[in-house]
Order: sequence, then structure tokens, then C-alpha cells
Amino acid sequence: MHVLLYHPEELHGSWKAWQLLKFWDGLSSTGGVLGGTAAVVLYFRTRGVPFSPYSDLFALAIAPGWAVARLGCFSVHDHPGRLTTFPLAVAFAEGARHDLGLYDALLLGFISAIVYACARRGLLRDRLLPLVALLYGIGRFFLDFLRASDLAYVDARYFGLTPAQYVCIGFAVYGVLALRRSRATRKSGAAANEPQQLDAIGV
Repeated sequence: MHVLLYHPEELHGSWKAWQLLKFWDGLSSTGGVLGGTAAVVLYFRTRGVPFSPYSDLFALAIAPGWAVARLGCFSVHDHPGRLTTFPLAVAFAEGARHDLGLYDALLLGFISAIVYACARRGLLRDRLLPLVALLYGIGRFFLDFLRASDLAYVDARYFGLTPAQYVCIGFAVYGVLALRRSRATRKSGAAANEPQQLDAIGV
């Protein structure tokens, strides 16, 4: 994702394919999460085990884990934003800028607190992963408008949006649809069980 979408200009010369294999040179956390999720789902399918009973555990792991990864981004300041006087700005050579690594870590920390609170209270059972996708998709979509566009090495834009913003639209759509679908399933299940409960008490 880093090479093909963020920086396609790196595919130059006669060794283009080699650039795709240099996993140590350029990273995309969004691509990593997508690839990791696909690997997990594929693993469960090959084992014949449904993924849904484990989706909450996955959500509880991915949100804080991604937050820690973003703190690594913040430590090296590799996601510079626009010039600003915002109190959380970081000093770069050209002046104070937003640091999207920090903002993303704060967003994911906030999401982690929400999903852990839901898990402790038994809320949104089997729906925490769509919740993470929805909250992160919305938050990251708007944060990416703060990314720098005036530096030599910046994220590519397609119709004014970064690659991650398109992925975040997908995250948000998945979150909304999955939450609505699970809610409808629970309602239909409750309606189906109601006659059985009435029969059990002799009504």
C-alpha cells in the first residue's frame, strides 16, 4: 500500500518489483491492519472456525496495539501535518506543524477506552470490531485533512483525498452496515424466542 498508493513514484527503473519486496523501506499502518485482518480471517476459514465469536477479542487487541504503533510514528515524527500554532504542534525545520502520529495515537487511545468500557459492561457484544472500524474511520478521515502537502515527500492525493481516507470510508461503511445487521439479527432472534418464552410460562 505504501508503494502502490502513497508513493507510486518509487516504482522507477528496471527493478520496480524489487521495491515492492523491500518491506523495511516504507510502511503503511493502514495496509498492515488490512493485511493482518485478511490473514486472520483466512486462517480461521482454513481451520473451519467462525471468526465472529473472536471478533471482540480482535477489536480489544487492535485498537491499543495500533495506538502504540502510532506512538512510534510520533517518536520519529514521520507524519508531519500543516503549519500551525496549535498547542500540540511539534517543531519541524520549517516551523511548528501538526503531528499526525500523535493525533492518531490519541484517537486510538480514546477508541481503546470506549471498547474496553463496553466489554467490561457487556455492551455491544460481538459488535466491538465494527465499532472500532466506524470510530476510527470517521476520526482518521477528518484528521488526514491536516496532513502536510507543502513538503517534498508527502502522501499522494487522489481527487483531494489520501489513500487512507478512501480506506476509512470503507471502514465507516463496514461499521455502520455490520452494526445495523447485528442489531436486526438480534431483534429477529428476540422476536422468534418470545413465543417460546410465553409457552414456557403457560401463556
